Amino acid sequence: MSILINQNTRLAVQGITGREASMIVSHTLAYGTKIFAGITPGKGGQYVQGVPVYDTVAEAVKQHDINATLIVVPPAFALDAVLEAIANGIKLIVVTTENIPQHDAVKLLYAARKENVTIIGPNTVGMINPKDRIKMGSIGGDRPERCFVPGNVGVISRSGGMTAETSWMVKRAGFGVTTCIGIGGDSLIGTNIKDLLVLFEKDEETEAVVTFSEPGTSFEEEAAQLLKEGGFTKPLISFVAGKFTESMPEGTVFGHAGAMISGNAGRPSLKMKALKESGAHVVEKYDDIIGVLQTVLGSKVGEAK
Repeated sequence: MSILINQNTRLAVQGITGREASMIVSHTLAYGTKIFAGITPGKGGQYVQGVPVYDTVAEAVKQHDINATLIVVPPAFALDAVLEAIANGIKLIVVTTENIPQHDAVKLLYAARKENVTIIGPNTVGMINPKDRIKMGSIGGDRPERCFVPGNVGVISRSGGMTAETSWMVKRAGFGVTTCIGIGGDSLIGTNIKDLLVLFEKDEETEAVVTFSEPGTSFEEEAAQLLKEGGFTKPLISFVAGKFTESMPEGTVFGHAGAMISGNAGRPSLKMKALKESGAHVVEKYDDIIGVLQTVLGSKVGEAK
């Protein structure tokens, strides 16, 4: 099993005729993921690498029963793209776009919650299910197999680049991944660590979860509270980057709006403390993920190829 994406996922790409989207489509199709439709207003009737293009989401849904969409559009058009997808009944939306105006982000996230729609991102590399060879987004690039192999470990990463690195750590430990999700680097995102842990708890094949965290937000503290309340009972291995930020002035932003220190909120040391107190396995060094996973799940080095 996996979470969110599987063999029943019927994927569309909004903004498919753009340069970035075209590259993502190429890598996605090569991986074996079927893309049923693309949407770009005014480009209906065209094909992008064999994928039919429609002017509207409504047309794509009618023709292909779309239930998931990848949004690869400029920031100014992201809100309209998300609202169009929601209006046409799509319940899973991955928003790769970064630098979306915050008031637009608030509007699209509110609309999604109101209609019980799952949004991954904004500003995400997406997610991947290696067993079913399904991916949404740029995650894994043109050779996902290098880092993402099927297995029994869920991966959640705040950082886009570290989705692959963390899954590589899982592979080095002798295991593989059920689903790996980059939740997005912005301060306002649709699905956080706690939300995904609830889903992984229900997934029978996921036996443990590894998280990669950064400074900023209260996502880790919320996840820790979930563990304390018994909402997630599987082993959780967590690495929190950015210890150097502890001495930085309040309000300092590190790389993106999501990584901001405000008072005690967002400090790596407090995230680590909360997670440790909740029973999570918090590693001091990134490479320690390998040994902890082997200890928690049993050493199976060499089984994941």
